[in-house]
This record gives sequence, structure tokens and C-alpha cells, in this order.
Amino acid sequence: MRTRPLKVALLGCGVVGSEVARIMTTHADDLTQRIGAPVELAGVAVRRPSKVREGIDPALITTDATALLKRGDIDIAIEVIGGIEPARTLITTAFENGISVVSANKALLAQDGAALHAAAEARGLDLYYEAAVAGAIPLVRPMRESLAGDKINRVMGIVNGTTNFILDKMDSTGAGYQEALDEATALGYAEADPTADVEGYDAAAKAAILAGIAFHTRVRLDDVYREGMTEVSAADFASAKRMGCTIKLLAILERAADGESVTARVHPAMIPLSHPLASVREAYNAVFVEAEAAGRLMFYGPGAGGSPTASAVLGDLVAVCRNKLAEATGPGESAYTQLPVSPMGDVVTRYHISLDVADKPGVLAQVATTFAEHGVSIDTVRQQGKDGEASLVVVTHRAPDAALSGTVEALRKLDTVRGVASIMRVEGE
Repeated sequence: MRTRPLKVALLGCGVVGSEVARIMTTHADDLTQRIGAPVELAGVAVRRPSKVREGIDPALITTDATALLKRGDIDIAIEVIGGIEPARTLITTAFENGISVVSANKALLAQDGAALHAAAEARGLDLYYEAAVAGAIPLVRPMRESLAGDKINRVMGIVNGTTNFILDKMDSTGAGYQEALDEATALGYAEADPTADVEGYDAAAKAAILAGIAFHTRVRLDDVYREGMTEVSAADFASAKRMGCTIKLLAILERAADGESVTARVHPAMIPLSHPLASVREAYNAVFVEAEAAGRLMFYGPGAGGSPTASAVLGDLVAVCRNKLAEATGPGESAYTQLPVSPMGDVVTRYHISLDVADKPGVLAQVATTFAEHGVSIDTVRQQGKDGEASLVVVTHRAPDAALSGTVEALRKLDTVRGVASIMRVEGE
């Protein structure tokens, strides 16, 4: 066993970083045995050096992350700062100084993953990022390594714990969106500004990373169709229950039937209660992977929080340390297919559409004709009404999303349609 320690620079010491430091300290002996050499926390770069950080030697604290990376004895950098800058510059600096990187930065990887992979590969270094997607759930490495010999055709999952908590509370208690959000905030599941979560930006970044791994092609954040969940209402859940469904904010990644393109999207959707994702409760994450040979696989667990995310970071740290000792590197970017990402309009899906209509003869026929004119087949229709007003709920068969969107716009122009109360896609058949 090597006696000289592998030295680690920790960039960021918030909720996740402080837990990484704690585990490195308390499990030092076990990590040494698993790696084959001691691993030493050699420096911790922070913005606020005056903050008390229990269990961390104050002598390790610095505000100059660049100097820490350039001092010449660092083997591995752990980046848990988040955001684009200064994280991008610091990771690039690490590579320039011969330092492999473990990152939890989903936003940066979704935006600049290709450039970072290229920088690491050019210098024979590792870039690992299990913690960037779904917290403690082993997902990135199984998809990059365990399923490397298979062909993944579809990935569908709940990859944001905040939104799942909110939707679960709306479903189980009948609470409205704001009430459920307030509870999530009080429990620490939602940030003071929850926009990144509830508008789907966080999930879209994770979707871009997973799509790139699954389909061996480059998918950037801008390629992912994104739709938030702030408009989901108690009425939508009531409609879902009547269909034997619930509502989840899903990341859905698909390979086209002809294999010539892929799609990546994030949006709320109704899914049958019989689907494994329907039973994912509270702030948990779950990802359903469909592969040609392996079949259907489901990965489930806590998707956020200091300890779960730190677990994923430490798993990557052990792997990178082992690679360092073996003078090898792990898998890098695989983008050989260079498949185009199709727009949302080309995606074939189903819709659940709730209309407020006039309660008079001929309305249903007029609505049905509008669907037919746009090439959209109706699966079921439910109508209720009194005192001259009615609600009409239509569930379609699968059709291109552009055709469904065109149908909705045409419905809005009918004089018998008072308004479109809600529109939601139906998934998980």
C-alpha cells in the first residue's frame, strides 16, 4: 500500500462540501483501505473564511482557490461550488495543473460538458460527476459503464426532489400549489427562490447530462424542452385521479424509432398509478431506464441533501483515486453518434385537455371535428354541464406534439369554447 497520501482540494464548503469534509475525516481509515493509499484534505476554498466550520482545521481554509490549485501538490479537486463561474475557470485551472476533478455541478456540465471533457482528456485526467444527477442514486456510472455494452432507448424519471415533494402533497392532501410550496420551503426542501426547481431548470440540466450519456451524443441545456409546474392545480389532480393517474414533473429522454435522432424534455405529466414512478413519494428521486438487452431498470433514492450528495461525491473520489494509483483514467465523453436533438413539436405524445364550453347541442361535434381536422384521434371524452355552461375533458391518442398544439389553438377560436382550463401530457403507458 502506498504511504504517501493523495491530496484533495475541496472547492466550496456549503451543505455538501462540509459533509464531504466530515466523511473524509471520520472515514479516513476505511477510505485508505478501499483506495490503497491515504487520502488527505489539503485545502478548502471558501468565500467567507470567518464562518465556523465544525471539524475542519482552520489552517486548511483559504479564499484563494486558484492559488490552492496551483501550489503543485494537489492530486484531485472536488468542486461543489455550483453555478457557471467561478466553477468553470477553477475546473479548467485544475486540469491545466494536472489535477483530476470530481464535480456536482449539473448546470455547468449541461452547458459546457463537452469542453470540460475535452480539457480533461487532453491531459489524461478524470472528470467524474455522479453527484450532479439524482444525489445519492448510482445512475451516471451505471449508465456510463454497466450499460456501456447495451443500447438505451428511453430514460424517464423524477430528478428533482423539491417538485416531487410539492406534487406529492397536492396529490395526497388536496393542497393547492402555493400551500404545498410553503410547506416545502418550511421543511427546507425548497429554496427561498424556488424558480430553478419549479420551472424545471434544475431537471432540464440533469436531463441534458443523462441524454448525452444514454445516447452517446452531445445534448446541451438549450436542447431540452422545458415546462414548469406552477400551473398544475388541484383540479388537474382530480382529473388525473378519475383516469387512475397521478401527476409528476418528468424528465423524458427518447431515441427515435428510426434511431436517427433523440428528444429531451422536462414537463408535468399524468402517469398511471400502476407505473413504478407513480409511487415515488416526498422528496425522493427515481429514474426508469429502458435498454434493449437489459430491459427495464429503475434507480430510486434520495436525490438531494448534504449527506446523499456527499455519498455520490465520495464514491467518485474513491474511483478517481484508484485510477490515479493505477496511472489510468475512467470513461470520458462518448459522443460518437452525433445524433440531432429533435424539437418538441416532433415528439409523439398524448394530451389531456380540459375545456370550458357552452352547454348546448353540437358542441361536442364541433370540438371533435377540430381534432379530426388536425389529424388528432380522440381516445375518451367526458362532459358535464348545467345552467348553460359545461366542462369537456378530452384525452387523445398519441400524435405529434405540434399537431396537438395546433388543435388547442384552433379550439380557443371556437365560439362555443369559453376557455382552455388545463392542458397536460399523458405518459407512462
